[in-house]
Amino acid sequence: MRRVLYLVPVLLFAGLAYFLLHSLVAPPPEELPSALIGKPVPALSLAALDAKAQGFSPSDFRAHVTVVNVFASWCAPCREEAPLLASLAHLKGVALYGFVYKDTPEKARAFLDEMGNPFSRIGLDRSGEAGIEWGVYGVPETFVVDADGIIRLRHAGPLTPDVLTGEILPAIERARAAE
Repeated sequence: MRRVLYLVPVLLFAGLAYFLLHSLVAPPPEELPSALIGKPVPALSLAALDAKAQGFSPSDFRAHVTVVNVFASWCAPCREEAPLLASLAHLKGVALYGFVYKDTPEKARAFLDEMGNPFSRIGLDRSGEAGIEWGVYGVPETFVVDADGIIRLRHAGPLTPDVLTGEILPAIERARAAE
């Protein structure tokens, strides 16, 4: 009986340690589902990056499929995905919007001047507050929005050729079919 009494605290500690360690291991952002899928884009306007760009608001998502790419000048994977974004910019009937996240206008413009600017509109979220509304976990992230302003896909992480052909382009086609 005494042995059982000594064993109870050890088992309780082991159980508690297991649950605490398990809670520390969160899934990576690309595995976290977005609560915005199937819902309208957030009801907020993003100011233009600078005088060379136009910002965007919910009304700008009407009448065409839109791909929104969240990026920043300090983001190394954003540099890697730039050529794929340039190819997306040439898709007919699809608008490509940039969403500058937690960056300065000067650094973001220098990034676009260096890497190329595929975006028809570029909104600035210097503080990250709009990112919270969009459910952004980090950069880069890409959203596909249908012609009714409904978010159809969120991809966290950089675009790769496999992601482009396996996720983004099919989501664009599904969004077009819903028009």
